[in-house]
Amino acid sequence: MPAPPVSGPIRVTALYQFAAFDDPAALRAPLEETCRAAGVRGTLLLAREGVNGTIAGPPAGIDAVLEKVRALPGCADMPVKDAFTDAMPFHRLKVRLKQEIVSMGEPDIDPARHAGTYVPPAEWNALIARPDTIVIDTRNDYEVAIGTFPGAINPGTRSFRDFPVWFRANRDALLADGVTKVAMFCTGGIRCEKSTAFLKREGVEDVFHLEGGILNYLETVPAADSRWDGECFVFDERVAVGHDLAPGTHALCRACRMPVSPADRASSLFEEGVSCPRCHDTRDATQRQGYAERHRQVRLAEARGQRHVGERQAVERGAAEPQDG
Repeated sequence: MPAPPVSGPIRVTALYQFAAFDDPAALRAPLEETCRAAGVRGTLLLAREGVNGTIAGPPAGIDAVLEKVRALPGCADMPVKDAFTDAMPFHRLKVRLKQEIVSMGEPDIDPARHAGTYVPPAEWNALIARPDTIVIDTRNDYEVAIGTFPGAINPGTRSFRDFPVWFRANRDALLADGVTKVAMFCTGGIRCEKSTAFLKREGVEDVFHLEGGILNYLETVPAADSRWDGECFVFDERVAVGHDLAPGTHALCRACRMPVSPADRASSLFEEGVSCPRCHDTRDATQRQGYAERHRQVRLAEARGQRHVGERQAVERGAAEPQDG
């Protein structure tokens, strides 16, 4: 059944919940049916460890979907993060079955029962200032590059699946010199929550994670009290945000989908829609020509008051495997 057309203000909702789903396949069709009937699009991932996704639609439609999700086992208190926009950001709906709702590649981790301790944003500064605490940024290298908490350890990972290998290789050094606590953070909470469950399985007991992630911190901690430095990369068309979730200064390279700073955009290697300093030398002339033609088609569509299907699909790919709730 096709989704009904969406008009009026669009509510965009990011969500996740670690929970024990005995048969996630049985949950898929009823959830998809609810989304379609409510005019909701976007992506929801279901796995035995829970649910994760970003969806958009009319406010009442989102309410209907959230009611359905919160009726699932262990999801009654699932938090969400809302934003509003004038245009539907997703071209279609996808409800997918996965091995994990955020991919770490480690079997037998149960964040629903064995995650670390939540730390509210109001208490985060005190925790990370303790001399017996190390702070680990569980995000990827390109995210860390545009903003983090000063002094946080950067694993330098290109994918969240690299985190376990990095930790095992550096465990002894990380936990030396009187360190008794490990505090971890990510964009919206899902990666650092799963990371705490991983560390606990590795025998580290005093592990903590920032409740609601960086976005919750930036939204609730006054800028005057904040220890955050820089901007926070987000997996949508905002690209990056600052305090109070105000739009940041970074844009998105349409070739490699990486954030580009004002300095990057001033580089001779940057061409809108075609390349940036990060990817310029990894693409050949034929690829850049293809990007240039796509960018031309996008601009023509914009001039007609339309959104180019290739751009819509690129945005959806950014949310198809949601990194954070």
